[in-house]
Amino acid sequence: MALKDYNQKRKFDETSEPKGKTKKSKDQLIFVIQRHAASRLHYDFRLEMDGVLKSWAVPKGPSLDPKDKRLAMMVEDHPYDYKDFEGNIPEGNYGAGQVEIWDSGTYEPLDNNSKLSDEKELLKELHAGSLKFILHGKKLKGEFALVKMKNTEENSWLLIKHKDDFAESDYDAEENTAKNSQVTKFLEEKKSLKSSKKKS
Repeated sequence: MALKDYNQKRKFDETSEPKGKTKKSKDQLIFVIQRHAASRLHYDFRLEMDGVLKSWAVPKGPSLDPKDKRLAMMVEDHPYDYKDFEGNIPEGNYGAGQVEIWDSGTYEPLDNNSKLSDEKELLKELHAGSLKFILHGKKLKGEFALVKMKNTEENSWLLIKHKDDFAESDYDAEENTAKNSQVTKFLEEKKSLKSSKKKS
């Protein structure tokens, strides 16, 4: 799922999304979660690795409740600069809709006894289909795992929160969005447009 897939899906003369180029953080690896109102609302979970953002679409959003096993569909790699992207993807373009940053920060592998560098350890775990890491975000903190589901579609994973001091029961990502959220505004406008069309 290389950057070429990302570039092929986008018309850069129409969308303000960044072009697909590899780039790395200077010191710590970063993560970002974007709330994305496309044909359906979902959350894009992105982890920096190998100069790109490895990406998963999480329909119900991430959770701090260890009981929740959130489906996470792996999608194409996104460029490092996508970490700052917010705004509207115009109609007729791939992923058309509104995007905002829901959370961001740094992250590291859970295994701190590995002889490999953080990045190499994470890449090894990614290829093995079981990633364990610690997030240092504003909303998401502590230990998480991304586990590839067996006997299902190739790109189906589960995002799971480990039991630790940051775990919370009955967590809902939607209840933790900003009051002035542009994505919520976009969804409300879409809804009122739909209902006014029904009335006319």
